[in-house]
Amino acid sequence: MNTKFQVISPVDGSVYAERSLASAKEIDKVLAVAEKAQRGWKTSSIDERAAICRKAVQYFLEQAGEMAEELSWQMGRPIRYTPFEISKGFQERAHYMIDIAEGALADIHPQAQAGFRRFIRREPLGAILVLAPWNYPYLTSVNVVIPAIMAGNAVILKHAQQTPLCAERYAAAFEYAGLPEGVFQYLHLSHPQVAAVVADSRIAHVAFTGSVEGGKAIQQAVSHRFLAAGLELGGKDPAYVRADANLDYTIENLVDGAFFNSGQSCCGIERIYVHEQLFDPFVEGFVALAKQYVLGNPLQQETTLGPMVRTAASRFAQEQVREAVQKGATPLIEPQLFPAHREGTPYMAPQVLIGVDHSMQIMTEESFAPVVGIMPVKDDAEAIRLMNDSRYGLTASVWSANLDEAIRIGEHAETGTCYLNRCDYLDPALAWTGVKDSGRGCTLSSLGYEALTRPKSFHLKF
Repeated sequence: MNTKFQVISPVDGSVYAERSLASAKEIDKVLAVAEKAQRGWKTSSIDERAAICRKAVQYFLEQAGEMAEELSWQMGRPIRYTPFEISKGFQERAHYMIDIAEGALADIHPQAQAGFRRFIRREPLGAILVLAPWNYPYLTSVNVVIPAIMAGNAVILKHAQQTPLCAERYAAAFEYAGLPEGVFQYLHLSHPQVAAVVADSRIAHVAFTGSVEGGKAIQQAVSHRFLAAGLELGGKDPAYVRADANLDYTIENLVDGAFFNSGQSCCGIERIYVHEQLFDPFVEGFVALAKQYVLGNPLQQETTLGPMVRTAASRFAQEQVREAVQKGATPLIEPQLFPAHREGTPYMAPQVLIGVDHSMQIMTEESFAPVVGIMPVKDDAEAIRLMNDSRYGLTASVWSANLDEAIRIGEHAETGTCYLNRCDYLDPALAWTGVKDSGRGCTLSSLGYEALTRPKSFHLKF
């Protein structure tokens, strides 16, 4: 077996890094060390855990510039945006989950009963395997890594092979913070090795973020054990623009929601339904703003749209566009407007299509690319029907001046999160979850601690 793998940078096709897959002996050692370390770590206090986790977060903030450049080389996001993954989203989620840990993990006391002391205590599970993707390698992983450690678990992190340096940065941060050895570790693994680790009895929980097919593989791997797996999978997230929406504000935010990170966002906007009264001005404004992106080398400050993660991803999205055009869709952006756009490379110009319908993959299957289809609708009922006409259900956004109507629409939307006048954002105070093929389980909020602990009842007569 080839034990080496390379990180091919989408920036220029060069080999940015090379790493070795863990050997069977190394994997066994990591699992053994995690099991032993967790026994001691679960006896630590919440305050001790919080102090160490806060210091680890501080390391990330101090190293954000250097880590951002690494990340741009690994996955292609423009350097003008990459630092904010750490200094904004990562920090916000980490600190929130640290701050609420004491309350989320507190004992639960039922109504007093004479002669008894009764309570429910949340205990850590053991060793948590976190499988993180490349598109937001710090943001997705922090959702589990920090609360898992705050709950008294040990963590083994496996990052996507496109972003292995991110796992190494976590290790450096926790070493800097003084986390006891073995409480956090990482492994570079192949897919078969991941399945073997999942099957190991020393793993108590698996948290996976990735594709639907990857989620099915994890589900298969855990099926032989009484083991829970949190699965955050694909999305085809819709937006609905009502007739009373603030047009300029809505266009600005939906263009960003569709094209930020080259469209490679779990909850990015992939399809838009616009009330027929606003359809023409919305499309005109949307296209005009999309044309203002600067596609190019992500290491240059003027670049606002970087390459996709790899050529195969760009090719897949362009095939979706071609299929839609063959079925009658109209593309509204000439790729030639973007000199860096080149077929056969990861550099793909943004694209907007009208004349689309749900017979086309561009409106039904995940694109994960800077491309979006826009359809007119006559009313809320049609918008709800089309939003729900999907095997995915991660987020849906409504753009309207009417709060009550947005809530009503949200109640009918088959999705994990409903937004009004915003999109593509995770509030750490709210549960992050999906329905249908977008996965199962929950991270963030106080509910996020439930998957990382087990309840233990104390029924004491005296």
